[in-house]
Amino acid sequence: MDMHDLTRSLHVRNDSKIVMLVADGLGGLPFQSGGMTELETAKTPRLDALARRGVLGGSIPVKPGITPGSGPGHLALFGYDPLEYVIGRGALEATGIGFALGPEDVAARGNFCTLDAAGLITDRRAGRIATEESAPLAVKLREVRIPGVEVFVEPVKEHRFVVVFRAPGLGGNVHDTDPQATGVPPLDPQAADANSKKTAEVAREFVVQARRILADQPKANGLTLRGFSERPALPSFEEVYGLRAAAIAVYPMYKGLARLVGMRLVGQARTLDEQMQVLEEQWANFDFFFIHFKYTDSTGEDGDFQAKVHRIEELDAIVPRITALHPTVLAVTGDHSTPSFLRSHSWHPVPTVLVSDACRPDHCETFGERECLRGGMGTFEAKYLMPLMLANAGRLGKYGA
Repeated sequence: MDMHDLTRSLHVRNDSKIVMLVADGLGGLPFQSGGMTELETAKTPRLDALARRGVLGGSIPVKPGITPGSGPGHLALFGYDPLEYVIGRGALEATGIGFALGPEDVAARGNFCTLDAAGLITDRRAGRIATEESAPLAVKLREVRIPGVEVFVEPVKEHRFVVVFRAPGLGGNVHDTDPQATGVPPLDPQAADANSKKTAEVAREFVVQARRILADQPKANGLTLRGFSERPALPSFEEVYGLRAAAIAVYPMYKGLARLVGMRLVGQARTLDEQMQVLEEQWANFDFFFIHFKYTDSTGEDGDFQAKVHRIEELDAIVPRITALHPTVLAVTGDHSTPSFLRSHSWHPVPTVLVSDACRPDHCETFGERECLRGGMGTFEAKYLMPLMLANAGRLGKYGA
């Protein structure tokens, strides 16, 4: 019996309310030995108050030493084993913007990038080009024509877009073309298995034509493709946990993750304040709320320690809006760590605090990496956070006689 079969068999329905507040890329590192992380540096009196009321720990998104992408990181938080359920970024982005993937579709997330005269990447995100500039460029890429293949291109946000290829015989196992570095050219699309060779050929032709279309652009004159994938089949949140679940997210990818597990997307929030307004308006309608905050991740990827500190303090300021609603269970965590020191996702355990009247408080006084390492939840696999939240909400019955 796997964990989902177990939770299905132990459902208990009640009036409890559960909130999962996810600060993307929350975990960090000090810039110098013995120093403090971004979270430890930030002034977080409200999160520290939660730490004193609740129980702390460090969550491992996949396995020790494995650096996760955002997809696996969030799936683990939702209680889906990321080694069993594999979802590419393309499917997430496409689903997040409401594109209905069909059985012959393969989606990829596109990133506009900046290339120099030699075709080498100088900026992997085209200067984080504004959506107002990038969206018309994505629409222009609809001019690409590939015989025997339908090509759909949709704007997403900032430097991101989605491309969907539709044709018989396409497989979703193609390597990313983003080399994750500057000073080198984008990689050539390469199939990882025989079933995906046609997809790699199609992607290669798309890139060639797209480069011609973008050639005169000052910033977004190139592109990379990531997360080639088909639509996955996932059991729904309500079936697995017996919860009416709502997602309050700004970025399409995280909306896509929520939609794929059967959460309902609510509101059109663009800021934390607007997300809190949606939470307050929808409080009576759902049992579970997933709230996503992106900017702790993007500032970490930019290597901007102080900006990440500021974003953590921004998150801390809205905590009273949540606690005023008196959730039965509140967890604050991240999908992975994104230390400014590394400018990338990392394998480090993610600071996590869980608060409920039924939790067993530890002796931790503040919410930070060091305190979480000695917290009562210990270091645990992130896929077990959902059962812990359900148990603290009185939504899991006893197993066995």
